Amino acid sequence: MVVDGLADEAVDRLFHALADATRRDILRRCVRGELSVSRLAEAYPMSFAAVQKHVTVLERAGLVTKQRRGREQLVRTDPDAVDRARQALDELETAWRSRVDRMSGLLADDAGSDAGTAAGSGDDKEPTEGQDR
Repeated sequence: MVVDGLADEAVDRLFHALADATRRDILRRCVRGELSVSRLAEAYPMSFAAVQKHVTVLERAGLVTKQRRGREQLVRTDPDAVDRARQALDELETAWRSRVDRMSGLLADDAGSDAGTAAGSGDDKEPTEGQDR
């Protein structure tokens, strides 16, 4: 699936990054303003290195940017990337709704033809010997 010019690999990286609760929380925190990786690490019961790895996954997906300022690395959410994720979900929803609508139509057509077949099938005949009414 190509979303707004993104190849499948980019969409995969995007949703892989969003699949983790810690990364989603980092993204939310950085929407409000840039935070240093050290400051982010204080909020989680994990090592600084683990938080740094989460930030790297978000950065590779294009969801955040890092900027070095002195000894700190400041992390900021990229709102355009979040919009691309929303757009990808919207496109998936549209595709699946279309498929479900087509399936519903086919099932309705099939049910209509079954009803017509059953009405003229002669099911109202008397049972033959050995059959129950």
